Amino acid sequence: MNTSFKPTLMLIAGRTLAFTVSFFIPVVLVRVFDQEMFGTYKQVFLIYMILYGIAQLGMAESLYYFIPQRAADSGRFVLNSVVTLGLAGLACLGALAVFSSNIARWLGNPGVATYVVPIGIFLLLMLMTAILEISMIARKQYRRAAYVYAISDLARSLFLIVPVLLLKNLEWLLAGAIVFATLRLFYTLWYLRREFGQELAFHWPSLRRQLLYVLPFEMAIIVEILQANYHQYAVSAHFGTVVFAIYSVGCLQLPFVEFVAGPACNVMMVRMADEVREGRNNNVLAIWHDTTRKLGLIFIPLFVLLVISAREIILLLFTDRYAAAIPIFMLSAAVVLVAVFQTDGVLRVYAQMRFIFFLNIVRLGVIAGMIGWFLSAFGIKGAVLITLLATFISKSFAVVRAKRLMRVSVARILPWGSLAAISVASAAAALPAWIVKTQVHLPFIPLLVLMGTVFAISYAGLVLGFGLLSEGEKLAVTGWLRRPVLVKIREVEGS
Repeated sequence: MNTSFKPTLMLIAGRTLAFTVSFFIPVVLVRVFDQEMFGTYKQVFLIYMILYGIAQLGMAESLYYFIPQRAADSGRFVLNSVVTLGLAGLACLGALAVFSSNIARWLGNPGVATYVVPIGIFLLLMLMTAILEISMIARKQYRRAAYVYAISDLARSLFLIVPVLLLKNLEWLLAGAIVFATLRLFYTLWYLRREFGQELAFHWPSLRRQLLYVLPFEMAIIVEILQANYHQYAVSAHFGTVVFAIYSVGCLQLPFVEFVAGPACNVMMVRMADEVREGRNNNVLAIWHDTTRKLGLIFIPLFVLLVISAREIILLLFTDRYAAAIPIFMLSAAVVLVAVFQTDGVLRVYAQMRFIFFLNIVRLGVIAGMIGWFLSAFGIKGAVLITLLATFISKSFAVVRAKRLMRVSVARILPWGSLAAISVASAAAALPAWIVKTQVHLPFIPLLVLMGTVFAISYAGLVLGFGLLSEGEKLAVTGWLRRPVLVKIREVEGS
C-alpha cells in the first residue's frame, strides 16, 4: 500500500466526521431561532469567518513548511505562530469593540452590535489554537490529528447547540462557543508544553523567516476571502436580516465537494510537477484531462441531482419557513460544476502565483462592481448570479493561461467529448428520478433515498453503456463492488 494513503485516509476520516457534525449546527438552530435571530447568527459568524481567514496571516500554515524543514527549531516556530496569532486576535478584538456600531450598520442589522465583542473573544481564542492540528500533522501524528479534528468539532457543536436548546438565545450560544474555545486553548497549551518542552520559546530571527515566507501570499489570501464572501455582505446590507437568513440557507455548500476535489487536485499537482520538470507537456495535458474527466464523472451528476432534489433537501433540513431559499440553492449548486476544473492546481504547478492573485482581483472587481445592478435586476438571486459570472470569467482566463502553458489549442485543452457525454448521461439519468419525485408520495427522507438510488442506477448504466470509464476504472469499480460479496462467501465457507 502507498505509504501516504493510510495517513491521508485517517485525516480525511477525521475531517469528514468533523464537518458532518458541524454541518448540522444550522440545521438545529433553524428549528430553535426565528428567522430574525437565525439571520443575526449567520451575520455574526460571517464576521468571524472573514476575520479568521485574514488574521491567521498564514502563520499556522507556515508550520507545514518549517517543522519538517527545521525540526530542531520546531518549538520556536510554533510559539512564534501562537504569539503572532494572539496579537492578531487582540487587534481584531480591539477593532470589533471600537467599530461594533459601524459593523452592525454595514450589515444592515443594529442588533449585531450586541454580539460583536463576544465573537471577537471567540475569534481570539480560536486563532491561538489554529496551530493545533497543523502541528500534529507536520510532526506526522496523523492519527492524533484525525481524533482531534473529530472530537474538537463534536465538542464545539455541543457547546453551541446545548445552551441554545436550553435557553433559546444567541447570547448563550456565544457563551458556549467561548467556553469551548477556552478549553481548546488549554488543551493546545498542554499539548505544546508536552511535545516541545524547553524548546518552546519565542525567537525573533525565526519569526522573521516565517514572515518572509508567508507575507507574499497574504494579499492573495485576503483578496480570496473578500471575493468569496462579498456577495453575503451585500445581501445582508441591501435586504436585512430575515432575507439574509434565507439567502445563507440557499448558499448551503456540501463538504463532500472539497473532500473529493482537494485530494484530486493535490495528486494532480504532484504528478504534473514531475512531468513539467522533465518537459513532457503531452503527459501534463493527459494528467489534466484525466483529473478533469474523473471529477466530471462525480460532480456533473451531483449537480443535476442537487437541482432536481433541491426542494426536498431544503425543506427537510431547514423546514418550510425557508422554502424561499430553494431557487437560491438551485443556482448556487452550480459551484459544484466549478470544482470539475482545478485550474489553480495547474497554475501553481507552473508557479503562476501572480496570475492567481490577478484572477482573484478580477473576481472581486467583477462582484463588487456589478453586484448592485444584479441585486436591483434579479433580487437576492442576483448575488448568486454575479458570483457565478465572476467565477466563470476567472476560470476562463485560467483555462486560457493553462492552454498557453501547455502549448495546446483550445480544442485540446479540455476533454470536451467526455464532458459532453457525461452531461448527457447525467441529464438522461435525471428523467427517471424526476418521475419518482413527481409520482411517488413519500416523506422527504425515503423519497430522497429512492430518488438518489434511481438516479445512481440510471447514471451508472448510462456511463457503462457510453463507455465513459477506462478499463482500469471498470476493474476498480467491479473490484470494489465484488469485495463485500467475496467477504461474505469466505465467511460462509469458514463457517
